[in-house]
Amino acid sequence: MDKKELRIVYMGTPDFAVESLRMLVENDYNVVGVITMPDKPAGRGYKLQYSPVKQYALEKGLHLMQPEKLKDPAFLDELKALNSDLQIVVAFRMLPEVVWNMPRLGTFNLHASLLPQYRGAAPINWAVINGDTETGATTFFLTHEIDTGNIILQNKIAIGETDNAGDVHDRLMTTGATLVLETVDLILDNKVSPIPQPQNVVVKPAPKIFKETCKIDWNQNASVIYNFIRGLAPYPAAWTILKTDAGEELTLKIFETEKEEKAHTLPCGSILNESSNQVKVAVKDGFIRLKSIKLAGKKRMSVEEFLRGNKLTEAYRLE
Repeated sequence: MDKKELRIVYMGTPDFAVESLRMLVENDYNVVGVITMPDKPAGRGYKLQYSPVKQYALEKGLHLMQPEKLKDPAFLDELKALNSDLQIVVAFRMLPEVVWNMPRLGTFNLHASLLPQYRGAAPINWAVINGDTETGATTFFLTHEIDTGNIILQNKIAIGETDNAGDVHDRLMTTGATLVLETVDLILDNKVSPIPQPQNVVVKPAPKIFKETCKIDWNQNASVIYNFIRGLAPYPAAWTILKTDAGEELTLKIFETEKEEKAHTLPCGSILNESSNQVKVAVKDGFIRLKSIKLAGKKRMSVEEFLRGNKLTEAYRLE
């Protein structure tokens, strides 16, 4: 079969999913349909906002579907009428069996981890939070249990000591797109040999991250807090409560830090000003130096910028 005869339906929503779709289109694969989330209101005016995948699909004139419910009969009829040979899922949502089992060649997913590690909604964040030095991308065929299907291909990347989740996201977006293209090439040539995921391993989970997940515990070790902050940067961002000398409690987001392991006798969460443009926070076994922060209602800025117009004295503390 020629690649232009292979009928592909693509499913995805955020920026991460655009690169794989672009890779398929630019390599002349026949994408007969694109499925993405319905438009959602966003911003101050609550205007309907297109997903990045929708924007790209419209630019390329691809057939677009935005079902509210994936079991809706009208949607299923439209999907079936596309007569796809293969479906590809990248950063979308759980599919019912009636959808993933529809095409004759099956449905495969791109997951941003080295499965079986980090099954779940936030694999990139948790790999960085846990201090891992490598992660990767996996393509696998969908089955009933989430992220458990047979592996097609995997590719590893390194996680640098100063990388945050955004850095890893961007590299995996490119690595993953290449992996998607290689996977489709194998399927087209009937050279796929999927293998079951390992069973007898300790699997690290990657559950969805909520606001309460992102609160910093200053009683932890410096390395743990440092990894936690970079694993949540730039989004959704780790946060803490700043208690002022006047008794105010302000929400402070922290995006970038440096760690220093050093013995001290200060209470955890204490603020130490060693110079007019530097702020350190005492933790269990050292200090965390703040570099990029955002006070509630303000823009993100460097600590140097922040200190030009705000106090952050040793009478304050973080909780």
